[in-house]
Amino acid sequence: GVRWIGLLYYFNFVQMPTMPKIPAELKPAVGKFIAPAALFWFRWAAAATVVTGLIIAIQAGYAHQAFTMQPGFQLIGVGMYLALIMAFNVWFVIWPAQKRALGIVEADDATKAASATRAMMFSRVNTILSLAMFYAMVNFNGG
Repeated sequence: GVRWIGLLYYFNFVQMPTMPKIPAELKPAVGKFIAPAALFWFRWAAAATVVTGLIIAIQAGYAHQAFTMQPGFQLIGVGMYLALIMAFNVWFVIWPAQKRALGIVEADDATKAASATRAMMFSRVNTILSLAMFYAMVNFNGG
């Protein structure tokens, strides 16, 4: 979870704001080497976080109560649903858009630009959702 959210914050607070300041001749290094490597760890950290969280919830015996939002488990349920939404965004919105924007898959210039904007917007949505997710998960008291 730390790796996933750390990379989310890296993209939103370091890489995106810094890209316009990088000289044109250095941008290919980010797009061809740094961003793909960071995106690899980003999406697999998201998957590992969700799987680990589900295992913990099942082993601790509160997965059903959390997913059905039973009294005493609503907060952790909200946190778990937010994590699932965020992971969905990573794998099915951000990653496909980034593949086009970075030229990992073929796309024309207009599609690349639109994909970069889409990835940025959903990444920012995930950043906002992460605050509520953190709150919900940190403040869960075990039902």
